[in-house]
Amino acid sequence: MYNRAIPALIAVLILGSAAAWYWWPHLAPTPTLPPPVMAPPAPETEPAIEHPLPTVADSGPALPALKDSDPVFLGAVGQLPGGDALRALLQPETLIRHIVATVDNLPRPRLAAELRPVRSTPGAFLTIGDEQQGTLDDRNAARYATAIAALRALDMRALSGLYQHYYPLFQRAYEDLGYPHAYFNDRLVAVIDHLLATPQPPGSLALVRPKVFWEFADPELEARSAGQKLLLRMGRENAAVVRARLRELRALIVTAPGTAPGTAPGTAPVPAPVPAPAAAPAGQGR
Repeated sequence: MYNRAIPALIAVLILGSAAAWYWWPHLAPTPTLPPPVMAPPAPETEPAIEHPLPTVADSGPALPALKDSDPVFLGAVGQLPGGDALRALLQPETLIRHIVATVDNLPRPRLAAELRPVRSTPGAFLTIGDEQQGTLDDRNAARYATAIAALRALDMRALSGLYQHYYPLFQRAYEDLGYPHAYFNDRLVAVIDHLLATPQPPGSLALVRPKVFWEFADPELEARSAGQKLLLRMGRENAAVVRARLRELRALIVTAPGTAPGTAPGTAPVPAPVPAPAAAPAGQGR
């Protein structure tokens, strides 16, 4: 569904200043000061939720604990229409936590490889030119063929229904990431909007290699987030597929009150979770 999960918001620390009372000497007795009146602490207010998922009766099976969710969630993904191809791309360990962390990191400058929820993109990064400068080779698009095919095959309504059913685990993982008062679906929508805002420059993308890794020659493109640069690297046709699927998912998780994603007429039901077979560890790669 996506290669890697966006910048985290840093809380603002409010520093208070302390005042010292100095007593001046007087010949007359110092009057007794009344005890200070302490104002009651302001109640903590939860931030407003911008994109709440609708509250509906969920007849699906009970959720496992987050730490025990990998085999159950993987099995449910495999039961989605077109889900087998997606499951083959996923890393089988700590999956929901890694999805949440990757979503949260996509708008950041870099992504943590150890938190990657999907297997590495196969093949070498291809360029046209010499060792210091060149252009992005169009053949790079073929590296993403398997992932794009899996994305095309997915039933997005069924996927959004699965997401809603397992949402409490996604929310818990987001809170554990350091956002105890934030709402993960708001973050997901913001990240989708961020990715949809990726520029689409015409022509071949110029590259430079100042050190070890290739960079975009255009400073404005190089300053883009890791998620947006991924869309630029995968080629225009692949990026168009990703954008179209992201728009579909966004429409399903940003709904009118009382409308449940994945519960409209013709929607595939949420698959019952079943244990997934153990998967072999993925190889390391960029």
